[in-house]
Amino acid sequence: MIPDLWYPIAISSDVTDKKPKGIRRLGEEIVLWRDIDGKVVVQGARCPHKGAWLGDGRMKGNAIECPYHGFLFNSEGKCTLTPAMGRDAKIPGSLKIPTYSVQEKHGLIWMWWGDDRPENERPDIIAPREIKDNDRVYDTISWNKPVHYTRYIESVQEFYHVTYVHRDHWMNWLDFAFLYGTKKKFGLDGKENYLKSTMIHNHQVETDDDGMTFRYSFDHGEEDDPTKSIHYVITFSFPCMVHVETEAFATTSWFMPIDDEHTEHIFRVYEFPQLKSVLRHEKLRRAMATLQVYLEKYVQDPQDYKIMAQQEPRVSGGGVNKFIPVDEMNAKFIKTRARLLREAQERREGITHGPGASDGMVGDLDMADDHAEAEKASPSTKESNGSTGKRRTAAAQQHTNGNGARNATNGNGNGKSRSRAAVPASKEVEDWTETRQPAKP
Repeated sequence: MIPDLWYPIAISSDVTDKKPKGIRRLGEEIVLWRDIDGKVVVQGARCPHKGAWLGDGRMKGNAIECPYHGFLFNSEGKCTLTPAMGRDAKIPGSLKIPTYSVQEKHGLIWMWWGDDRPENERPDIIAPREIKDNDRVYDTISWNKPVHYTRYIESVQEFYHVTYVHRDHWMNWLDFAFLYGTKKKFGLDGKENYLKSTMIHNHQVETDDDGMTFRYSFDHGEEDDPTKSIHYVITFSFPCMVHVETEAFATTSWFMPIDDEHTEHIFRVYEFPQLKSVLRHEKLRRAMATLQVYLEKYVQDPQDYKIMAQQEPRVSGGGVNKFIPVDEMNAKFIKTRARLLREAQERREGITHGPGASDGMVGDLDMADDHAEAEKASPSTKESNGSTGKRRTAAAQQHTNGNGARNATNGNGNGKSRSRAAVPASKEVEDWTETRQPAKP
């Protein structure tokens, strides 16, 4: 997880002034609630008195009440009442809970996860034009899966897997008919065309000026007839947003890290532009979007998860897999993530670089090529590679991150260890970031 960024921790409509919402995000247990003015408050979810789960508490005006002994905590985290000591009792200053900086934008609640720099020195929430300028009707839901967020992000940054992963479920006929079927045959030729769509044409990646947003455009279609293709534009923004758009649909996913073992998938579907002239009522168009988000949750996403659950290593990073040229978006994500992790570490250690310094990218990206095959033919190289592979495997099997071993009250942590092979420099940065709790604002 990359510190010093704003993270989308929940859907705005999921947090009300009726009851607190306890969740686990970025390896931390937090509670969300709204005050009487509707302002969102995000705080640590454990009562400092005896560790009770504040997610099961009650709302009392502009305070949250602990379900165990009725202690009240205001929006600044200060304890304002200890019933067992009476209303006039002097309350110890240590009875307080951490409070996080929060913003509410684009239908989501965002939490600052980073250092204690002044508010005016923090970066803005990263939201590309696909989000900021999108005025279409949409619906948003979320669910979680025991997958590291890097693998989840990778799975949506490319679409040439769809021909192989999403072809067996009976509900996939919707994709066959509406995306790949022709009007001439009433969409009935959709599956045949879908199975032929195995090649990526005309692919390129562009980077926004902020260096934190990438756009990957390509055509996915038949090898022998490139005209039978669907044009995609996939936009990725750090820390965890992927927007997918074609002529037929547009979706946005935020892959929010719960901890080192789990990811909350916040998924949004926008209305079909073609339907706006047919379905005049906004509620009907929203209902279509609602149908799509549930199809993703119960049909498409489980098919992807079946693959991701078996991937090794569990965490994607530099040097752990062999990319091919059409994985250029994946490669850019991995390299930039490594750079951001290193820069965060250097800020905390006070390291500065003068003119002409490296761009900070760490972690090699292994590309599949003929050179690797030539190396295998050399006995000395083969022996060296074999021993290195054994050392990496042993290190990966021994590596267990402390955050992954914690069990949250809401059941999102399972305490299992994970394996990971990575280039040492990249691994060092990831280990530091994923085990250290950043300073609270």
